[in-house]
Amino acid sequence: MTGEAVVHVVDDDEAVRRSLAFLLASDGLPVRLHDSAAAFLREAGGQMSGCVVTDVRMPVMDGLELLRRLRDAGSRLPVIVMTGHADVAMAVEAMRVGAFDFVEKPFDDEVLLASIRRALARHGDEREREAELDTLRVLEGSLSGRERQVMEGLLRGKANKAIAHELGLSVRTVEIYRANVMSKMQARSLSDLVCRALALRTGSPVAAREPREGP
Repeated sequence: MTGEAVVHVVDDDEAVRRSLAFLLASDGLPVRLHDSAAAFLREAGGQMSGCVVTDVRMPVMDGLELLRRLRDAGSRLPVIVMTGHADVAMAVEAMRVGAFDFVEKPFDDEVLLASIRRALARHGDEREREAELDTLRVLEGSLSGRERQVMEGLLRGKANKAIAHELGLSVRTVEIYRANVMSKMQARSLSDLVCRALALRTGSPVAAREPREGP
């Protein structure tokens, strides 16, 4: 379940599951059906891609509890909650807990499909961001202790001479460490290095990139 984005339908009503399976398949969306929240947690595994569409009212474990368990486990999987007209309070609570969206039953097919497409797009963006951050973490992990110190000096806006004085090194040695930092972090400029370091510290995507030289 780590590759293709899948729409996980979690509902105890077999007729609803079959109807949603037909709707999603007709729209070209891969779908997996789960007859309970517990079954979904058991069958889907820890690494999931795509989104979840779940009924808010289910026996044993309802949609809200499922959502809480996913968030407690650190899952960023978007969850769309289906609610009845009498479940407005539960829908509001679902959004507060972290639901991506809620859709009232009976729902318009296109309304649900549009919500699912948005959820899949957002999750795809988040997975791309996490992959980028994972790469940056590996690059940062390759830095030596001295290289990290020099990088921290650069991030504080210090010149090579100031960093050399602070660390008790020659300016030439700092220049060598600086070149190593730029190479290991695959930064094309100081501004690119700053963007990469900020991305690591904030968990946000690299905000600025300078164009590569050449074709």
